[in-house]
Amino acid sequence: MSGRPNSRGSSRLFRAPSEDASSGSSGSAVLPQQENPDASGLTRSWKAVMGMVFILTLLLLGFINHMKLKEKAFPQKSRQIYAVIAEYGSRLYNYQARLRMPKEQLELLKKESQTLENNFREILFLLEQIDVLKALLRDMQDGLHNYSWNANIDPAEGWNHTEVIDEEMSNLVNYILKKLREDQVQMADYALKSAGASVVEAGTSESYKNNKAKLYWHGIGFLNYEMPPDIILQPDVHPGKCWAFPGSQGHALIKLARKIIPTAVTMEHISEKVSPSGNISSAPKEFSVYGVLKQCEGEEIFLGQFVYNKTGTTVQTFALQHEVPEFLLCVKLKILSNWGHPNYTCLYRFRVHGTPKDDS
Repeated sequence: MSGRPNSRGSSRLFRAPSEDASSGSSGSAVLPQQENPDASGLTRSWKAVMGMVFILTLLLLGFINHMKLKEKAFPQKSRQIYAVIAEYGSRLYNYQARLRMPKEQLELLKKESQTLENNFREILFLLEQIDVLKALLRDMQDGLHNYSWNANIDPAEGWNHTEVIDEEMSNLVNYILKKLREDQVQMADYALKSAGASVVEAGTSESYKNNKAKLYWHGIGFLNYEMPPDIILQPDVHPGKCWAFPGSQGHALIKLARKIIPTAVTMEHISEKVSPSGNISSAPKEFSVYGVLKQCEGEEIFLGQFVYNKTGTTVQTFALQHEVPEFLLCVKLKILSNWGHPNYTCLYRFRVHGTPKDDS
């Protein structure tokens, strides 16, 4: 019996190493199980990335197919929509361009409308004066008629006398209207463009360049416009219809309608009452006139120097101070100063009077 326990102890001794080995083998088996969670997490992340790529690929393919289907199914409708959008866009741009009209142009339009209104008021005033004149003449007629009856004049003679007064009154009114419509100078103008006169641009100052006077297209200024020099040879004298040159000194070479011996010149400008700016500081002040020999290219002969009075009448005629012994075809106008405008001088109309050459 004493030997069995020894065998059991020995068996235990021999089993211990196996248990240690088994425990070691089990420990080694546990280590791989502890490392597996990291590997499985990495695999799951790659699966998620691949899934997202797959989904995005499907979405991209679906979008491309949708666009192709849209272009094939509705091409005409998309073109119509684009055309409508383009048309309304063009209209909107044109409207905005009109709204961008410079304030200077708006002010100019306002001034021109005020000028037209002033002219209309002057016409109404003249008509009222004519009505007053007619009323006075009727009162004179009634007074003469009453006087004729009080003097016991024969009624038949009284009626005849009334008819004579009516005729005289009508003639007087017609004479006044004729004087109002007639030209104030009553002398032939040989510098009139419609009669054949012209401005020689080679001997004339350059026109004033005004950046505000532009033609606009879609709100973009592309062309300057100004009155040409030959506007001074035309009878259409209205505010703004003048030839402007820079500064206060300039000149214009005029070829007359025919050869004459010049005797007088006439300078015309608008009055302050009808001026859009309320003043005529751009009107010429001192000016001189020269006769030019040899077909507008020869010697210049001094004919006189004058002053245009801005407070006087709008049409002022000046007799030449020097006579010329021969007939001239060209005359040169030199403006020496204006009435204070710092930028430019405006000429409305210039006339030349004289004795024409008898071509017969």
